Amino acid sequence: MEKIAFFAPMKSPNHPVPSGDREMARGVMRALTRTDRDSVAELASETRCYDGRGDATVQARLIDAAQCEADKLIAQGGWSAWVTYHSYYKAPDLLGPVVSQALGIPYVLIEATRAAKRLGGPWDRFARLADASCEAADAIFYLTEQDYEGLQPYQKEDQPLVRLHPFLRREDLPATTRPRGPDLFCAGMMRQGDKLASYEILAAALAHLKAPDWTLRIAGDGAARPEVVALFSRFGDRVTFLGQLDSDQLQQAYADAAVFVWPGVNEAFGMVYLEAQAAGLPVVAQDRPGVRDVLPSAAMVPSAAPSLIAAEIDALLDTPAYWAMRATQARALVAERHLLGAARDRLWSVLGPLMREKP
Repeated sequence: MEKIAFFAPMKSPNHPVPSGDREMARGVMRALTRTDRDSVAELASETRCYDGRGDATVQARLIDAAQCEADKLIAQGGWSAWVTYHSYYKAPDLLGPVVSQALGIPYVLIEATRAAKRLGGPWDRFARLADASCEAADAIFYLTEQDYEGLQPYQKEDQPLVRLHPFLRREDLPATTRPRGPDLFCAGMMRQGDKLASYEILAAALAHLKAPDWTLRIAGDGAARPEVVALFSRFGDRVTFLGQLDSDQLQQAYADAAVFVWPGVNEAFGMVYLEAQAAGLPVVAQDRPGVRDVLPSAAMVPSAAPSLIAAEIDALLDTPAYWAMRATQARALVAERHLLGAARDRLWSVLGPLMREKP
């Protein structure tokens, strides 16, 4: 059996907090497992290489711990390739380059980024290690055009830089349903920063809606929940907070809704957009980098004013033909390039030849 070592330095696929990052890590592991060639992805390590504050002492401690972990993994061996998901300046891959070189196996990065502006700052050492992992990689898969623009200037002649569309952990689309009414739905973690900014934009947009009977259900939880609840308090019982939902509950929420709305401030890409579209749910978001990689142009409005979000929601609720067109478009987009089969084919089109070159 071929064993593929998998590693996610920012967040293990076993992390208890749901997130798009965790979902993608789980999806990559599934895509790397192929019964037709007796290949399986193994989680090589639960080590977390994350420093969210730019603390040199924390970084030094993580580097020392990773070296000890790498020594153990090298002694263990037994892998045919090493694949790392999401290495960047706050969570560089501190294991893959060392272990893969020692074992003489291919080293592949997925969603790796480089950040020259972090050199010389509080994350300098980690940023350099993230760059070093990119230099060591036999191939790099990028998920968004923004990531490609950051990687392409450094691309080596013998290093494939390959587009991998963000994808769901499913082979096909769920069954279609019809919305139960003018029910809006959104899902997002409740924390300070970009997530709270999206909630602020959404709350401002609701004040511009003309549809008379709209309701909004919000899935998610976190430390900023009190601030989020306060933002929507003026709308009374039109807004319902569902808390954190599991995957089955989320799927039902998508099926019940008429429109999924989430502004998407600084989203890497947003797995919730793919989940909503797979269910045939039209999406309304702001036109932002990352978001553009998973939504059709009709789903995005300029980020100049929340009123534009409201206008697009009204158009979907008031015009059944437009709603149906957008629902069909959403499912077609996911079916074409955001399901597990397409991701598996793309990954193995690169990984397979590398494994033959480094048996």
